[in-house]
Amino acid sequence: MLFNLFSKNSKNTSETSPYLTLKVREIIKETPDATTIYFEQPEPHLEYKPGQFLTVIVELNGKEERRSYSLSTSPFVDPFPGITVKRLDGGLVSNYLNEHIRPGKKITVMKPMGNFTCDYHSKHQRNYGMIAAGSGITPVMGITKSILINEPASKVNLLYGSRAEDQIIFKQRLEELQREYPGRLEVTHQLSQPSESWPGNKGRITAGSIKTFAEGMLHEGPSEGLFYLCGPNELMELATETLQNLGIGKEQVLSENFYKAPETQNESQVLESAPLHKQVTIVLEGETYTYEVAPGKTILEAGLDENIDMPYSCQSGLCTACRGRLISGEVSMIEDAGLSENEIAQGYILCCSSKPKSGDIKITIE
Repeated sequence: MLFNLFSKNSKNTSETSPYLTLKVREIIKETPDATTIYFEQPEPHLEYKPGQFLTVIVELNGKEERRSYSLSTSPFVDPFPGITVKRLDGGLVSNYLNEHIRPGKKITVMKPMGNFTCDYHSKHQRNYGMIAAGSGITPVMGITKSILINEPASKVNLLYGSRAEDQIIFKQRLEELQREYPGRLEVTHQLSQPSESWPGNKGRITAGSIKTFAEGMLHEGPSEGLFYLCGPNELMELATETLQNLGIGKEQVLSENFYKAPETQNESQVLESAPLHKQVTIVLEGETYTYEVAPGKTILEAGLDENIDMPYSCQSGLCTACRGRLISGEVSMIEDAGLSENEIAQGYILCCSSKPKSGDIKITIE
């Protein structure tokens, strides 16, 4: 996940704070454009679920920048937590982390978050289908390692799209896992710009390749099929639609979107429905703050303008760092993709994409 927002506040790294400081232990170059950054274990140890992400906070050019990167490690396998960061054209933070971070460097992060996770049990007999492209492999890698070590009767099938051979992140590690768990991990690489000597699948991942992959895995191994999708918007939409057409229920599919959704007409509709300043009360870490939200502002933006140190990361409605529970009043959410149906039913909202619909709104942020 790769996002940006500026905050005026220093970070409180107390036990109740969502922030902590991690020391870089090791840097591993996965491909010419991707680097894994391993951190020393803090005290107490960093608790996280495979598939979750860390929000990295760095100061560049006099501004605080935040980006969220998935943990590519597994707490069941790897002694040290790590994120894998791929360079982007014009990517401010991703390029900085790839070029300037060295062992011994200390980095402020937000504690692990995210719902792209799995429940593991030694008695499970599942057939997992992982569909990823590019850096979408990072959370999938942590989940895959965790399944293989925790569920001896389960099988993992991976369809992984990359640009070229030297761009396959974790290529060697995936091969090692296949040898370590024979018959339990099947990997299908799909390269969009392969060399002439590449013997595998060529071209982008298509509906046809997803259909072939899903039908093949469901005909073999355990009958209970679960799918994990991670990558660009186009792939996510294509995979979701293809799996749906195969009769695979939405409860069998979990997805993680790495990119900010484009602005839609919903935003202008929300602005028209909230033309006046609205009063909002936030309860954060035992403190109560009351402020006004002007038309055109989200609850998070207005809170940051008041120098309230509200947690946030993507400001896109995807990461859930700014999640709060609506106690009273009504809001309009432009984007709620980061929340589960159960969370929405319980009254949770995302402050980064919510705008007041009524007055006297009260929100608790845990």
